[in-house]
Amino acid sequence: MAAAGRGTPGIVVLGRGGWPTFGSRLTRMAAGSRGCRPWGSLLGLLGLVSAAAAAAAAAWDLTSLHCHFGSFCECDFQPDFQGLECDLAQHLAGQHLARALVVKALKAFVQDPAPTKPLVLSLHGWTGTGKSYVSSLLAHYLFRGGLRSPHVHHFSPVIHFPHNSHMERYKKDLKSWVQGNLTACSRSLFLFDEMDKLAPGLMEVLLPFLGSSWVVFGTNYRKAIFIFISNTGGEQINQVALEAWRSRRDREEIRLQELEPVISQAVLDNPHHGFWRSGIVEEHLLDVLVPFLPLQRHHVRHCVLNELAQLGLEPREEVVQAVLDSTTFFPEEEQLFSSNGCKTVASRIAFFL
Repeated sequence: MAAAGRGTPGIVVLGRGGWPTFGSRLTRMAAGSRGCRPWGSLLGLLGLVSAAAAAAAAAWDLTSLHCHFGSFCECDFQPDFQGLECDLAQHLAGQHLARALVVKALKAFVQDPAPTKPLVLSLHGWTGTGKSYVSSLLAHYLFRGGLRSPHVHHFSPVIHFPHNSHMERYKKDLKSWVQGNLTACSRSLFLFDEMDKLAPGLMEVLLPFLGSSWVVFGTNYRKAIFIFISNTGGEQINQVALEAWRSRRDREEIRLQELEPVISQAVLDNPHHGFWRSGIVEEHLLDVLVPFLPLQRHHVRHCVLNELAQLGLEPREEVVQAVLDSTTFFPEEEQLFSSNGCKTVASRIAFFL
């Protein structure tokens, strides 16, 4: 069992900073793309030169010296919004809403010197649409240590909270873990995966940390970021996207106002979701519901080309077509959306190479 961390011997956390070691395309791309910039233009080159000059100057200022000679919480928190936006634009296929909402919410939160509450994002959508990828990118572009940062904490119900009979212990451990780590560093990221597999009751211990109170257990928590991920609401999002397609509406015309009510209701109606009767949704503690739309054939093609590029391979149309031909699409009549998004693209490419 890995060390549970500050004050919490009961919770198993994988890897440094509580993030599991992913072997997927998502982590490889995030790990290798910090500082992503659109190459091929004079402006891009000038941007690199300017950034390098600014970085050289900053290396001599007091803050940089402070960071070089110690392990300080604020020094690890180094948001790179240019890199984040570039990476999302290049690699996140078909998610205009998610891309815009996440960047806007993060910028507003980080630029606020004294937020009154933590930033709380809830990511919803069908499997393979990019939820885990976006969460890994956020860790990568917010923290200097990226996914290995000691201030990034990942929780999985299967790994950390597997037994419903141990719920009271889990509650105590989770509260202690969040409180201890926020005491150590207010700039912390907490990621809760597969919320639709999390036994109800646990999340209620987070309620005091997510609100707008000024003091909670003497903990500085208002600069923290909480991200919750689930497939709940995916069917409802798919239905809205399908109706838009049938009405000959552009996919980019779909707005959050169409999706937010149906996602919220899907969460409230799901007794197996971690938010069930926790008060988090009812008390409007979620700052942004981030919908991920189902992926169409051309989006899957985009994923295949991205994966080939990550492998250092030239685009091969026969491989791209083979992956597309082996992918299942729905509904049965329209064959419009990929049944597993881009989730199995990497393994399918390996098979067809």
